Amino acid sequence: MRWVVSLVFNVQIYVVMALMAVVFTPWALVDRRGAYAAVHAWCGWVRWSARRMLGLRTEVRGPVPEGEVLIAAKHQSFLDVILIVSAVPRPKFIMKRELKWAPIVGWYALRIGCVPVDRGRRAEAMRQMMRGVTEGAAPPGQLIIYPQGTRIAPGAKAPYKMGSAVLYQTTGLPCVPAATNVGLFWPRRGIRREPGLAVVEFLEPIAPGLPAAAFTARLEREVEARSDALMAEAGAAPDGR
Repeated sequence: MRWVVSLVFNVQIYVVMALMAVVFTPWALVDRRGAYAAVHAWCGWVRWSARRMLGLRTEVRGPVPEGEVLIAAKHQSFLDVILIVSAVPRPKFIMKRELKWAPIVGWYALRIGCVPVDRGRRAEAMRQMMRGVTEGAAPPGQLIIYPQGTRIAPGAKAPYKMGSAVLYQTTGLPCVPAATNVGLFWPRRGIRREPGLAVVEFLEPIAPGLPAAAFTARLEREVEARSDALMAEAGAAPDGR
């Protein structure tokens, strides 16, 4: 029964996405605020319906970043994206170039200022990323980056890549680390969703000026420690079980 309810939930959030796209697109075409309103409305719907249908409560902790800032977030599943986007006023991402062509999602992502890069070619991807951030026409806002580069299952280990440090040093912006436990309830793959309390927590900002290695080490230490604590709070072991 849990699998069936999860399937119904997954279907309905994308149906609602399509309906909201129809409603908000005329506004979004003429005013970027319409695009932000659309993504905030949809993320709010997902959080509300997850609680009602699945018993999956969601919470965003810590001071919500505002203004021009980097957010370096632990990425366990699509749910941490939804929670961060629902909370910050002007979200934008470094995203895979292929997502440009995704129905609805691609157009809205570009409209709110997401920066597409080709992640299959590392050096070129880095150059694309920097051009997009420093020279592009993306509006000011909160640039959300994933230091490990992809979704990581709870308890799994993966290195923190240097792309976040390059952005941190090049832009001169403060960086807000973000920890999470969402993968315990909404896994990176599969349909089944579990009840509980899924949390994204914004941590103490890292001020500009650290060397790349020191920044990366501090970011990894703080995000991993707090993510482990959030998973323990939810009753999970350090390996995610």
